[in-house]
Amino acid sequence: MAGICSVCGLPEELCMCEEIAREQQQIILQSDKRRYGKMVTIVTGIDSSDIDVDDLARTLKTRCAAGGTIKDGNIELQGDHMKKVKKVLEEIGFKVEQKGDLK
Repeated sequence: MAGICSVCGLPEELCMCEEIAREQQQIILQSDKRRYGKMVTIVTGIDSSDIDVDDLARTLKTRCAAGGTIKDGNIELQGDHMKKVKKVLEEIGFKVEQKGDLK
């Protein structure tokens, strides 16, 4: 028998909690230049209580073919992947705002 979601009370296969959480969050994309001129794409504004940040980071790293990490609830990807990350996050259902220009 399927489990029941503790938040909305629906069966787990019908649960919409994560989709609603995605729509309500405002994700901010920015790029930063680090030591030795290396670029890093930073994804901020993720509420880790509603979204599985580890799974999201794994998806972004796979789709961008880049390394990365999670620091202080932010996802940091090695390289300048603003366009790819924005496209992937919008496909998943997040609202995305970028700081700086998309190259």
